[in-house]
Amino acid sequence: MKNKDMESSLLFRHFGTRSPLWYFRDDSDALHLSGDDEITMTAIGLTPEQSAAVRALTGITSHLTFELKIFNETVKLHLVGKKTDRAMWAGTAADYLDTETVARDLEHGLMFAEQVVSEVNSLVVILDSQGKIKRFNRLCEEVTGLKEENLLGLNAHDLFMPSTEHEAARENIKGFFSTQSSFEVERPINTQYGIRKVIWRNKLVESGSGESENFLVCSGTDVTEERRAKERLMELATKDTLTGLLNRHAIQEMITDSLKKTGAPSFSLLFLDLDNFKKVNDHYGHVLGDCLIQAAASAIHSCLREGNVIARLGGDEFLIVIPNAGRRAAELIAERIHERMKVPFNLNRAEIYSSCSIGIAVFPEHGKSMEELIRNADMAMYAAKDSGRNTHRVFTREMDKKVSEYVWLDTNIRKALEENQFELYYQAKQSLTTGKVESVEALIRWNSPERGLVQPMNFIPYAEESGLITPIGKWVMETAAKQAGAWKKQDFNLRVAVNLSARQFRHPKLVEDFKMAILAADIFPSILDLELTESCLIEDESLALKLISQFKELGAEVHLDDFGTGYSSLSQLSRLPLDVLKLDRSFISSIHNDVRAQRLLRSMVAVAQELQLKIVAEGVETQDQAEFLRSIGVDLAQGFLFSKPMPAAEFEEWFKQFRQLKSVA
Repeated sequence: MKNKDMESSLLFRHFGTRSPLWYFRDDSDALHLSGDDEITMTAIGLTPEQSAAVRALTGITSHLTFELKIFNETVKLHLVGKKTDRAMWAGTAADYLDTETVARDLEHGLMFAEQVVSEVNSLVVILDSQGKIKRFNRLCEEVTGLKEENLLGLNAHDLFMPSTEHEAARENIKGFFSTQSSFEVERPINTQYGIRKVIWRNKLVESGSGESENFLVCSGTDVTEERRAKERLMELATKDTLTGLLNRHAIQEMITDSLKKTGAPSFSLLFLDLDNFKKVNDHYGHVLGDCLIQAAASAIHSCLREGNVIARLGGDEFLIVIPNAGRRAAELIAERIHERMKVPFNLNRAEIYSSCSIGIAVFPEHGKSMEELIRNADMAMYAAKDSGRNTHRVFTREMDKKVSEYVWLDTNIRKALEENQFELYYQAKQSLTTGKVESVEALIRWNSPERGLVQPMNFIPYAEESGLITPIGKWVMETAAKQAGAWKKQDFNLRVAVNLSARQFRHPKLVEDFKMAILAADIFPSILDLELTESCLIEDESLALKLISQFKELGAEVHLDDFGTGYSSLSQLSRLPLDVLKLDRSFISSIHNDVRAQRLLRSMVAVAQELQLKIVAEGVETQDQAEFLRSIGVDLAQGFLFSKPMPAAEFEEWFKQFRQLKSVA
């Protein structure tokens, strides 16, 4: 359009511009036109068809051609614009013959679209039907390390796809252009920085200018790090972090899946436990213990054949699955493992011998479920231990020692109560500041006529499970109270602490039994104290608060035993009237070489001090441990460094000598 014609055009005359602004709201059928200064404005009514055409515009710049009456003059207009809001459309208008203005306005819209494609935070590649690159946006350049200007016209498959993916990618593209249906695919791509994994969402778009042609618009998301994270999580969920073998969960799932198959073939399980691991761990420490676990895992793995699977269940226990194998095949592998374990392991200049005990169970002969098979292989392993270790045993029904042991315990614990087979040992708690012994812990022992001295760990778990812990606990309270009363008469000035289990703590007559025990021993106010586990507090906090308050009214101190190994919260501790926190021995054993353990102990001591609680450390065995605990503010300690647990008479002699030495010092 010539300048003179332009200046005399209706749009320029009324709006002062060749391309006035327009907008259209969804709440009416009026098209609003205005000049750049918005001084001149007019509203033009549209037909229902024209209104519908405007409402059909999307967020992509497009154009419409309408014949409208403006200021009583009929004019044909191009409307270039798009939807700009939920109920608003806007753009610029131009005379139908003013192609220069229309082209400019469309160009502005196209430039915006091009900039979005270039800068959008998504990988965008446009390909023709031959797989040649037509566009390659900025994010693609960043991810691949290549420039668009050097790639236009080159084949994307050859550039970015691993050679093994070329044919599949070409077939996908070919099929896509023929079916013209959108699809999504994840593919690895080669970059200057290594292989990346990308999810591509692909769609066909018709060319906007020139010869009509379909192009493939590939919008991609780089999921490399996400996939790596998932792989890592999967590895953590299925692999043992120390040995790299499968973990308990993974091998149990594998066995379960195998059993679900129709006509599942027979297989064997080998349950393996190192014979002397605890001694090595105690003597050399946990670091070398971990090295032994790793070396043993490697040695055992070297004895297996292809298809055999090994997992670490935890500690020094391993489980091996031998597919399509019966008893004899499993025994041959067990013999091979025993032979390999005869060779010592050289670990950090220490030569360590480690034999193992192996239990064997065969499916379906020895069980038809995963739990039953593992349990029976475990029993067979313990049978191998009982047979002298460094051997293997195949499960037999006679090996069901757990049940028979429970029967034995149930009968003999009751006899022990009736026949006074139980005895209390006493272990001193020594002040780390004054060196004085002002309290002791009463520890139960069982002098069995059949088995000799039975440690608590061998009968207390069953007593708790069966409910026999209640009469045992009552006997402990009464016996400890009598002993505390006897020592009071001898001016020993000792407080005596007894342990309460969670089940005993819930017994309705507990406080009454305790009160009767201290009154009978003439130690009211009580010098008998109570040590609770964290499980006592968690199960019913309101009950715990009520009982602790009642015990304190009777003069007893209440200790929280094994602090740090359970689940009690700081807020819970602040609400309960406790007197003492006992730090579990597991934190003490590693403080000489574990900075994290030291920090953790400092934190727990700080918590106790903030709550105005005394602190007792148990399991103290070295002077270095004692000195460290003293330096961080621990009040009392017990352990073999100070005294072992002793029967009452032996403890009395020890304590008298101890007081004499202290008085001389």
